[in-house]
Amino acid sequence: MKKAHYFALALLLTSCYSTQFVDSWKNKEITAFEPEKLLVIGITNNLTARKIFEEDMKNALTLRGINAIDSSTELEKSFTDSQKNEEEIDALKEQLIAKGFDAIAITAVVGVDDKRDYNSVHYSIGYNWYRFGRYYYRFQNVYYTPEYYSDYKVFHIETSIYNIKADEDKSLVWVGTFDIVDPNNITSTVKDYVNRIVLQLEKEGVINKVKSKR
Repeated sequence: MKKAHYFALALLLTSCYSTQFVDSWKNKEITAFEPEKLLVIGITNNLTARKIFEEDMKNALTLRGINAIDSSTELEKSFTDSQKNEEEIDALKEQLIAKGFDAIAITAVVGVDDKRDYNSVHYSIGYNWYRFGRYYYRFQNVYYTPEYYSDYKVFHIETSIYNIKADEDKSLVWVGTFDIVDPNNITSTVKDYVNRIVLQLEKEGVINKVKSKR
């Protein structure tokens, strides 16, 4: 199992980021996103992952001039302990507005896929596969090598930013989807994901870049 995990991780090292950008949408009616106070929410039952994500995201946004607050300091534990109906959530939104919040950045896992790949260590490009005997000899490893195939998971993550003071049909500022393949370490995975979100937000002009120090 460890070999399978290492192989899945090796697949990610072929790119600059273990987190892969998939798609995004930006509200074209919003020319400048400059919230006065933004709440960062991570929806997960893993309290450690939530805390690390919200802290990292808050710090990244703060560096870019946004007054960001993590939800663990604003949402009582009783609110996340049970499901809430739309009326209760709307009531929470009004409470946040009363506290000066005008924006929310919320992140959640929207899907998980089970994947399988073969281990490239057992395949040589250029090997003479025109002859049946050599081909069968080469790939009989499928039968006898447990780590020939690697099972891993792909997590589909979505981050959305809302202007909670705007009309409901115009409140969505930006939404982006990303894929994370077989994460093994919470801290490094979260750090990589936050960096990828921030880079995409900067690229699309949703937030400012960090001002270089002279």
